[in-house]
Amino acid sequence: MIATTTPRMMQALPAPHRDRLMALSRQVNFPQDARLFEEGGKADRFWIIKSGTVALDLHVPGRRPAVIETLGFGELVGWSWLFTPHVWQLGAEAVSPVRAYEFDAQAVRALCQADPELGREVGEWVGRVLAHRLLAARTRLLDLYAPHGSGLPR
Repeated sequence: MIATTTPRMMQALPAPHRDRLMALSRQVNFPQDARLFEEGGKADRFWIIKSGTVALDLHVPGRRPAVIETLGFGELVGWSWLFTPHVWQLGAEAVSPVRAYEFDAQAVRALCQADPELGREVGEWVGRVLAHRLLAARTRLLDLYAPHGSGLPR
């Protein structure tokens, strides 16, 4: 079963690995309604939210983008940076003013390659986030577009 909340870096990574990763971060701010990235764009960075909220959305042809999940304090924004071809699978927009730690994806991938244990921990954390996001996307799309009752277990 997939957790109902997104795994946060602070709980997912041991302190030494978390500290090494945080050493690569810089603080950034996004105003409300700012687009952090677009589906299909180059995934060259990611963020951990310090304050504010970010909506993840999915392009739906002929309709407004479907908001899949809203993220808040401590949550990872972006996972596509870890997996080739490093292209965003969703879009993201600041729902409120956002303060975040920003990470350069190439630098983090290099750190993970240089330290296989850290790389394994980061891969497991991002994998758990990805599993959660896929479930959230499936659930939200069923809520929005499936005939009533079609998402219920048999």
